[in-house]
Amino acid sequence: MAAGVRSSGESDFGLRGHVRAFKSGDMSPHSKEPRNETETHARLKQLAFIWAQAQGFSACAMEVTLPNCRYRADVAGHRWQRKQTGSTAIFECKQALCDLRRDNCHSKAALERLDLICQRRQILEARLREHYPNLRNGDSLFPEFDSENFTAIGHLGYERLLRDMRALQNRLYDCTKFDKLIRYRCANLFFLVLPEELFREPEIPVGWGALVESNGVLTLMRKPLWHEATAEGQIRFLQRIAIAGTRVLNRQLEIGWDQAEAEHPIDR
Repeated sequence: MAAGVRSSGESDFGLRGHVRAFKSGDMSPHSKEPRNETETHARLKQLAFIWAQAQGFSACAMEVTLPNCRYRADVAGHRWQRKQTGSTAIFECKQALCDLRRDNCHSKAALERLDLICQRRQILEARLREHYPNLRNGDSLFPEFDSENFTAIGHLGYERLLRDMRALQNRLYDCTKFDKLIRYRCANLFFLVLPEELFREPEIPVGWGALVESNGVLTLMRKPLWHEATAEGQIRFLQRIAIAGTRVLNRQLEIGWDQAEAEHPIDR
């Protein structure tokens, strides 16, 4: 089932089908599904859940509380690797512009400026690929995510372009969470999952991949950058996935914490 990740233009992942969505609220097994969750958001989470497993992330869960920060991931996945700690991925689903942007900071002039910066970035990256063909260093362990590390060459113009792009995105969109997830090294890979009508290249946070939904199929429109994470962080991440999965099973089997403790009391 697992397949190499290919960008748009190479292949679509026709990941159709149905799985029982993990809809977790609080720690209670009898809790309701996430409050105010729309059908669109639930569908995006389910598609991301399927897509992650198709890429080899065999341990997945929804509504996972992340280590090292106060945030919760819509979908989190861990991919096992022999003699390695494996890789981890976070998927954030956005269903509407108001969910992605800060309404009071949105302006036509700023968006035009961001479009211009994005175009300059693409042109500069194309030129850097020609002059530095060995930028793919293979450090990610997974060739399909082995993107060019343009920052490694210390190109001042490119670094300034990225700084301007991040600053403008943070002013226009609610990207504070996106930046912090990367800064706190919460995972190796980060994906933004959104409907086709919302996808615009300049609006994808720097370092994040873009999975775009169209007719029930997710297509990888932009590859994510690989971010290193500590072995301890990987283990804690996997533990949080296991906790989220246990919470769902408790709810499905109607097992309460009080029942579990009564049958198997913990020595204090």
